[in-house]
Amino acid sequence: MRALSSLRWKIALTTTTVCCLVAAALGILVHNVVARQIVGEVRKEAARDLDHALGHYEYGTAHGDVNAALDPPDLPAPLRELVARGRTGSMVGTHGGEPVMWAAGPADRAALAVWIPYGNTRGRLRHIDTAILASAALAAGVVALAGLFLADRISRRLATTAAVARRISAGDLDARVDFPADGGRDTGAGAAPDADPDGSRPRRYRDEVRDVAHALDTMAASLQERLEAEKRFTADVAHELRTPLTGSLAAAALLPEGRPKEMINDRLRALHLLTEDLLEISRLDSGVERADLSWVELGRAVERAVAGTRLPAEVRVIRDAAVLTDRRRLDRILANLLVNAHKHGRPPVEVTVVGPVVAIRDHGPGYPAELIEQGPKRFRTGDGGRGHGLGLTIVVGQAAVLEIVLGFANAPDGGALTTLRLPVGRLPEAG
Repeated sequence: MRALSSLRWKIALTTTTVCCLVAAALGILVHNVVARQIVGEVRKEAARDLDHALGHYEYGTAHGDVNAALDPPDLPAPLRELVARGRTGSMVGTHGGEPVMWAAGPADRAALAVWIPYGNTRGRLRHIDTAILASAALAAGVVALAGLFLADRISRRLATTAAVARRISAGDLDARVDFPADGGRDTGAGAAPDADPDGSRPRRYRDEVRDVAHALDTMAASLQERLEAEKRFTADVAHELRTPLTGSLAAAALLPEGRPKEMINDRLRALHLLTEDLLEISRLDSGVERADLSWVELGRAVERAVAGTRLPAEVRVIRDAAVLTDRRRLDRILANLLVNAHKHGRPPVEVTVVGPVVAIRDHGPGYPAELIEQGPKRFRTGDGGRGHGLGLTIVVGQAAVLEIVLGFANAPDGGALTTLRLPVGRLPEAG
């Protein structure tokens, strides 16, 4: 049933249905025209025989080679009533158990009737109907195959476009459809829909699927350019801020001790950390970061990482596992998550290791709904004006480098819950 609901089968079935309806309508029309013509010829022949028989009857001579009789018992009642009213007519009936065409007219208050065999005419009509049905079936089959072929071609191209769109939405901005110019040229930006990209020559035909694919490629290229410009801007700003901040920190160290010096140093350190975060994000965005992988016992690594943050957290190792990861980057991820839990949540903060899965949970208000659905966005604010911050953005970037499956959720009884699923392996044997 799912296959029949696809666009390919919908187009094929619609084309076949329309073809069958048209073939049925044309078949009925042809049948009626041909039947009327053939039956009309038989009626004319019967009328001629009737005129011949009436002429012989009027002169009292034999009917000759015409099948004729006065008030034959097989004469159909409607035709007998018509003759009783002084009129002549014809209709199909039977005579001696065989189909015949009757024609009758009044003759001295009796019905003089003639009959012509009608079996061959019925056979001709059946042969014509069979030919019409066979032609309609053949046409429907050919159209169905052609419709299925065209629908399959359209469906495959749309499926390719949809797959590229999904890759772009997943972050692969280099993905393109790039349909070849198959008899026509793609429409360029600013050109007429039925013209070449430069508008100099009309296209031979319009291809809507190609237009959609080209629009998707254009959108992806534009989006990629804007994101690259944003990345360059972020990196340039961070690099430009780094030197004056370093000088400001050195100059602040020369200030006399007191509350003003503490306030200046606090703000400068916060700005320095922000600059370092921006630089790290720019490196992650550029894709130049490479992990230094090694086999690590996850439970011990988590315990050391949590202890290194000097933030209160309860670590429970239910089941340890060997994972292939970068210790430094894993420490960075765990530190950011713990800082976020203490900053935006409430204690106690719990870190649980179950095999290759690490869960960090606090008991605060939990993550905003849009963060759970769409992931953390830099500088984006959620409910209550709280920002997702750069910390979680760095977590997502570092997790991608380490191929860690990251999940954001809220615990059933309250609090933010972040899960990390790391690649699993076995520690190399000693010796």
